[in-house]
Amino acid sequence: MYLLVGGLAALESVLTAPFGKVLLGIIALGLVGYAVWRTLQALQDTDHHGSGTKGLAIRGGLLVSAVTHTFLAFFAAKLVVHIGGSSGSGDGSESAASWLMQQPFGRWLVAAVGIALIGAGIAHAIKGWKAKFDRHFSMPAHVQRWAYPVCRFGLAVRGLVFVIVGSLFIIAAYQYNPSQAGGTAEALNTLRHQAFGQWLLAFVAIGLLAFGVYSLLTAIYRRINPAV
Repeated sequence: MYLLVGGLAALESVLTAPFGKVLLGIIALGLVGYAVWRTLQALQDTDHHGSGTKGLAIRGGLLVSAVTHTFLAFFAAKLVVHIGGSSGSGDGSESAASWLMQQPFGRWLVAAVGIALIGAGIAHAIKGWKAKFDRHFSMPAHVQRWAYPVCRFGLAVRGLVFVIVGSLFIIAAYQYNPSQAGGTAEALNTLRHQAFGQWLLAFVAIGLLAFGVYSLLTAIYRRINPAV
């Protein structure tokens, strides 16, 4: 999915692509699979974070990730069902922000989502900078030589995108306007309108492609040691 976003920079491109329904269906299934994996990580403690304060916080974050990817899977499946119809009133992030604002303390919930996304973005950048993924990889040395720089760059750029998306949620909360919220496409659009926007957009697109490579490498070389 991140290879697709990095290459096309917009989910709408899938809708008009050949076999668009099939592609979106595969994306939805992949998101469900990732949500299941995040749930197992949290409940089975596959990475041995433990039951301390820090460990429970990390595992709680994994559960939030599971819920988020389940929501994204639902959104992708909804696009499959409504393909060819109207595009609706907004994207998934805007719809989520609109729904949250209708809840008690909704404005604060939207702001909390923004803060959480910014925190996740910073965590991704730190993970890339310090190559913390190393302890989870069982990768041959000759692959590490080219893969690790790609992984670090991809994580850092994905972190940047998370920070931008989180900032959009906070702006939406401040202005009490869910249309200000956005996802990856809106983050990329924000970059496009900055000075040297096309260069920034190209930089981020390459970074998202790098994160896609990181995800594929994780699928191949991830070391999984479930708790006993």
